[in-house]
This record gives sequence, structure tokens and C-alpha cells, in this order.
Amino acid sequence: MNRNTPWWAALLALLLPFAATAQQQGLEIDVIGGNAAALPIAVVPMPYQGSAGTPETDVAQVVRADLERSGQFRGLPDRDLVERPTRGSEVNYPTWRALNQDFLLVGRVLDGGMGSYRVEYELFDVAKQQRLLGFAMTARGSALRDVAHQIADAVYEKILGVRGAFFTRIAYVTASGVGAGARYALLVADSDGYNPQAVVNSSEPILSPSWSPDGNRLAYVTFENGSSTIFVQDINTGQRESIARYRGINGAPAFSPDGRRMAMTLSRSGNPEIYVMDLGSRALTQLTNHFGIDTEPVWNADGGSVYFTSDRGGRPQIYQVSASGGSASRVTFQGSYNASATVSADGKKIATAQGAGNNYRVALMDASFGTPRWSTLSPGSLDESPSFAPNASMVLYAAREGRRGVLYAVSADARVRQRLVLSGGDVREPAWGPFRAQAAQ
Repeated sequence: MNRNTPWWAALLALLLPFAATAQQQGLEIDVIGGNAAALPIAVVPMPYQGSAGTPETDVAQVVRADLERSGQFRGLPDRDLVERPTRGSEVNYPTWRALNQDFLLVGRVLDGGMGSYRVEYELFDVAKQQRLLGFAMTARGSALRDVAHQIADAVYEKILGVRGAFFTRIAYVTASGVGAGARYALLVADSDGYNPQAVVNSSEPILSPSWSPDGNRLAYVTFENGSSTIFVQDINTGQRESIARYRGINGAPAFSPDGRRMAMTLSRSGNPEIYVMDLGSRALTQLTNHFGIDTEPVWNADGGSVYFTSDRGGRPQIYQVSASGGSASRVTFQGSYNASATVSADGKKIATAQGAGNNYRVALMDASFGTPRWSTLSPGSLDESPSFAPNASMVLYAAREGRRGVLYAVSADARVRQRLVLSGGDVREPAWGPFRAQAAQ
């Protein structure tokens, strides 16, 4: 594919250029802003009470950081923990009422046998003096962060009635070097940015990572064969296969909710259009047929329709078309520019990169109450590529700060933002992965 084609120029306008990065370092978390209505919770340190060797992961610290990052909870600082119970029999409720805590999480780490650790934890409602949760999980030392994320998920769901999304993963693209020395990588990390692992390394650009609904595969676009190609790669085994390498553009892959189909942008007929491929038979169904640029497809939650970006009205806006094809209808009318849609799991919210003049911010259209309501989620001037968390509580997006690219996650009510910065470098193209299977408790 020729990078000087109008489509490539239009795509670059959406994606913004890369800058140099150090791609193997972890992401730094910086919470910005706060939620005055956040629920106060005391997460008491969970000491190691075994003899096999103290684990490196501070489970309680990870749990508290998760809950605070969500914006729904306000953790009690360590310095204010006047008591440090490790089990329910040691809890003195008047102490925690005096500290104005609504909830209390206690626990301990024990030897689990065969080099593993057993984490026992309990959650209490302070006002009701009632135990809400009490479970134990066993894992190797290297997996204790996963245990902590799952504990945070359990606490989040028990109190709020919404499944937590801490035990999930994110994917993103980095670039390093310039010119002939440029290198690109597709990385996968935990939802809090820890444990980044390179899935793909290439000397050619990587674009549009998209998760399969089971979280085991990533689809993406590369130019390593001299033209755009859509690959699907198993992130556990590293095996990959080429899905689309037609003449012209092969871009913007998106798995259907059932994982059996993939929406994509192809220009095999001469103009960028939206297609759906049956991944079993590789049969294609063309959904759009218009002289405008149709790109960036994303599935509705029920798999019955596809949203996409099109400039058919003169400026990029979001449209919707049936997954079997037909006429498309315009969805976004507020703002002169809306692109890169992401849809919440319940299908009621759509976040876009919304432009006005030279400013591009992430905006949310919420139809939960009937008439769509718009709100601005990000304050930056070059914000793009929004991606919903699987529980729709937060939106991950890319932004520019000076000459570097960073990632932000913002709560759906815009009250809490957190910055995930790849140390010393540039990050783009974020995609929040699906829920993962929880370990038995």
C-alpha cells in the first residue's frame, strides 16, 4: 500500500505520528483528580505468616491501588491504620467507625505448599458489622498480582453490584527510533500497566490491535510484507495467520462478540468499504458501498450491527449498518468531527474522538436514559483511540504530552482520570481486553 494515498493520509490524521520510545519498561500510574463521592474503605496490609520466604508482591497494596484507580473507592492511608487485624476475630468495629470507614478488607498470606502462597481475605461492612466476603486463593509468587486483581474485582462487585475489570489486560503499540532505524512493537500488559510483554516486534508500523472475545488472540495490521496485511495472533503461543491481504487497503480489524466474524476495512473494489469476514470459511460480506471513506468498524454489543467512521457527509462521523449489509444511518450529530468509536458492553454508550477546530477530545454519548446525552471525558487537545473497559466503568485512550504519547484511563462519569505513561517514551493505539476467567475461590 502506498503511504501517499488519500486513505493513508486520512488515517494518519486520525492516528497522529509516532515519536521515539523505550518499549520494554513498565507503565507508571498517576491518578489525577478524584471523586468526592468515593466510598471510604480501609485495606489493611496482609502480612506474610509463613516460613518459605516473603513474596515480592504486596497483595493489599495492589488491591488498594486498583480500588482507588476506579474512582469509586477512597483508601485509608497506611499512616491512619491505628489497628491492623488480619482476620475477622480481630476486627474492632468502633475503631473503624471512628475513622469513618464504610468497608474494611483484611487478610493474610500463608504458605500454600509446593512453593505457592495462600491468600485468605475477608470484607466487612463496618456500619452493619457484617462480613460480606471470605475467601482464599492459592497461587505461585509470580501470580500474586493476578490474585490481588481478582480480590479487587470481588470487592468491587460485592459492594457496587458491577463486575470488576481489574483482572483484565490492555494492548498498545509503541515505536522506537526514527527513519530506517524505527522499530514498532505490540505489547500486552495488565490493566494497571504492569508486566508488559511484547507480542509482535517489527521494523514496519503496527496498527489497530483488536482483542478476540476470549482474550486469547489479537488482530492487528502490519506493513511488513510491503503492503497492509491483517494478522490474527495467539498471544499465548505466538502462532499467527494472515487473514486479509487483498489488493489495496486491509485495515481496522474488529472481532465480533461471538468471535466467529471479523469486521474490517478493505479497498479491494477500489474504495475503502466495510466488510465482514466469516473466520471459518473466509467468506466476505460487503456492508457499505459509498464513494466516501468508510473505516474503523466496531461491533454493537449484540453483534447485529456495526458502527463505523465515514466522511460521506463531508466530515468524519459515526454511522451504523446492519451486520448483513444495507443502508447506513448516521449516529453522531454533536460536533463537526467524530471518529474511532468504541461501544460499551451493554450497547448504551459510545465514546468517540471528537474534534472541534484543532482540538480532539474523547467524548461520550450515553443513551442509557433514552435521549442521548453527550459529555466530554478528556481535557487534552490531541486525544484519540478510546477503548471501553469490559464493564464500561472506564475508557482508555491515547493522548499527546509534548512530543510523547501517553495513555489515560478516565471514569465514564469523567470524575477520575489516571495517566499510564510508558517511561521515557511514546505509546499509541490502546485496546482494553475482555474479562478473563477467574480462578476458583
